[in-house]
Amino acid sequence: MVRGRLWRASNPALPENKRQQLVDDLMDARRAVRDAKGDPSKLKQARARVNEAKVALGERGAVWWDDGAPDYNRHMAKNTPYAQWWNGQQHEDDI
Repeated sequence: MVRGRLWRASNPALPENKRQQLVDDLMDARRAVRDAKGDPSKLKQARARVNEAKVALGERGAVWWDDGAPDYNRHMAKNTPYAQWWNGQQHEDDI
């Protein structure tokens, strides 16, 4: 949850060593995006690496859960079935 928006978590079924490797790959790819500013070709490649890592982590692409629940990734919580839960949470603005 970021600023009221739902974001998909990584697949909890990933073995810890695999998950950590994918997180390391994601961080390397994000640094490559930062370093590629000004070079459209390198930037495109770096962004593709970020996407690949996020898909492998389960944060993008096909859902990793199998209970048939819909994917509300990037939706505002107040516009989803989680609205009541969200309304009961303390938000940064409330602090």
